[in-house]
Amino acid sequence: MNKEEVMKHLPEITLLLDEPLMNYTFTKTGGPADVLAFPKRKEEVKEIVDYCRVNQIPWMVLGNASNLIVRDGGIRGVVIMLTEMNAVHVEDMVVVAEAGAKLIDTTYAALAESLTGFEFACGIPGSIGGAVYMNAGAYDGEIKDVFAEVDVLLEDGTMQTLTNEEMNFSYRHSEIQKMKAIVLEARFQLKKGDYPQIKARMDELTELRQSKQPLEYPSCGSVFKRPVGHYTGQLIQEAGLQGLKWGGAQISEKHAGFIVNIDHATATDYVELIGHIQQVIKETFDVNLETEVRIIGELAPEKNLTKF
Repeated sequence: MNKEEVMKHLPEITLLLDEPLMNYTFTKTGGPADVLAFPKRKEEVKEIVDYCRVNQIPWMVLGNASNLIVRDGGIRGVVIMLTEMNAVHVEDMVVVAEAGAKLIDTTYAALAESLTGFEFACGIPGSIGGAVYMNAGAYDGEIKDVFAEVDVLLEDGTMQTLTNEEMNFSYRHSEIQKMKAIVLEARFQLKKGDYPQIKARMDELTELRQSKQPLEYPSCGSVFKRPVGHYTGQLIQEAGLQGLKWGGAQISEKHAGFIVNIDHATATDYVELIGHIQQVIKETFDVNLETEVRIIGELAPEKNLTKF
């Protein structure tokens, strides 16, 4: 791929070459993207995908890079970040949000109109696109509970609208995960509620999150899916792993389900520590921990030595 040619053919779109993704990921780790694109409109997203398809250039979407780990070798091709597509507005009792809008901001837009149903998401740090992609949830609520429909861009450059039923939502899963598609805009059906009650519930959940989660350090959020019949944090605690340091990464002393960057951790530190946790939990409890966080990108040319 000729990076300068990409710049030449997409002149209206903000493009950065060989940009370190550690500047954008919530873990503050990750190697460079060959080309990092920041489209501002749906049409620009389509323009990028069409150009990549015609020129056989790999592409992928990062959303706002919250619940993922980019390996230290970075990502080849074009990486699309949708953080500039962040508009949110309300139509009657439907909240309409572009893919790059912050989920937290979207819940406050609902609050401003005294709409209830979205309170559970007021502390989830991801984007609308990522939340829809993985059916994000917290505190007994999930995206599927309020989701109406979503506009997506398919790999062949066509647009499609998917309903709740067509999304086949389940725990941390949506139909989009089977498709090479980009979330562009989502709509959420809420109900009229009482502003003080909605605000009180959001304040309660925000305080709960702040008291239990290690927000003072960079992290990718909850690392593992909840195994059936178990709690991940409890398993890690009972295995004696909480507080374990691996290079610059550490299993949080505040919440064992989180891995935090305490000292210039690399993505390799994260990935190796995740593998170690999975191995110990399997050997100790015969439980398979599946990652909730997405791990993407290439290994660094020279893999870091394991550090304890």
